[in-house]
Amino acid sequence: MRVVIAPDCFGGTLTAREAAEAIAAGWRRGAPEHDLLLRPLADGGPGFVDVLHAALGGTVHRTTVTGPLGDSVEAAWLAHDGTAYLESAEAAGLHLVPADRRAGEQVTTRGVGELLVAARDAGLRCAVVGLGGSATTDGGAGALAALGAVAVDGGGAALAPGGGPLVGCARIEGRADLGGLRVVVAADVENPLLGPHGAAAAFGPQKGADAAAVDRLEAALTRWADVVAPWAGHDARDAPGAGAAGGLGFALLSLRAESVSGAGLVRAATRLDEAVAGADLVVTGEGSFDWQSLRGKLVTSVAGAAAARGLPCLALAGQVGVGRRQAAAAGVAAAYAVAEHVGSVEAAMADPAGTLAELAEHVARQWR
Repeated sequence: MRVVIAPDCFGGTLTAREAAEAIAAGWRRGAPEHDLLLRPLADGGPGFVDVLHAALGGTVHRTTVTGPLGDSVEAAWLAHDGTAYLESAEAAGLHLVPADRRAGEQVTTRGVGELLVAARDAGLRCAVVGLGGSATTDGGAGALAALGAVAVDGGGAALAPGGGPLVGCARIEGRADLGGLRVVVAADVENPLLGPHGAAAAFGPQKGADAAAVDRLEAALTRWADVVAPWAGHDARDAPGAGAAGGLGFALLSLRAESVSGAGLVRAATRLDEAVAGADLVVTGEGSFDWQSLRGKLVTSVAGAAAARGLPCLALAGQVGVGRRQAAAAGVAAAYAVAEHVGSVEAAMADPAGTLAELAEHVARQWR
């Protein structure tokens, strides 16, 4: 029996490769006769650059840019065949912000814009920006500022970084200078900028925003969208993926960026469909298999590849927050939670690789 193991990263505890290796280690204990093929994946969030580098080759560059809190961080990006692959989490990721500073109202995407400048100045033709895992809810204002389009108040003064100050945005001064660089947005979600499924309401609490902060950010992003739309010549606030990376998707889509599925792009680059074609079972996974997983994230892409060939797809996750019917509708035959298997989230987090391997061993015995 041939099993393809194709997980995403596990929420800051395991990279996609580490997760794949942990699942494989446990699976070999539970079903040593199975032939395993590992395909670590990403959907535009953390690990996007690493996974694509492993699949495509190319040259990894490291550029010092402005981090989410305004300090300097070193961000990796990939150049391959005239295209730059950028990961927003490298410059504005949640992992770059200490837990006690994750308020969400002052963090910036400026570093992502600086990565676009680096790709532009390197003479590349295209930049694919992976969105996901960000600490930001600034509507991409920081990224636009780095490109030369600055949000200002009524007196013409540049706004302070972050999403909160955007409530006072009067206009945008300057234009975003991309040169001849074509931008492609590789989003991990399909959410719009505003509303109950928007950047502030859906993702703000994960980034440290309480209910009052979410309301403030929603008002600020609404004001920002009202200013950006006439400046850009079209309104991207309701476009799928506009709410990705705290609204960075909105800013890039306002610049007429093309939008693609991050999971789909990685699926093609890693030749997942070819791997699945010769398999009997597909195993995927991520840190939390929940409602967000059903809105364009990697698990659904892997499940789709399996379903196209009539194969069962299993999901192994730190936690599972969807019911059996929801999982089945997404193409997942069964979902298993590490936390449930080992008794608690705390036990799972204490040894992420070990407990994931334990769960994989248990599941492998059931599917021998």
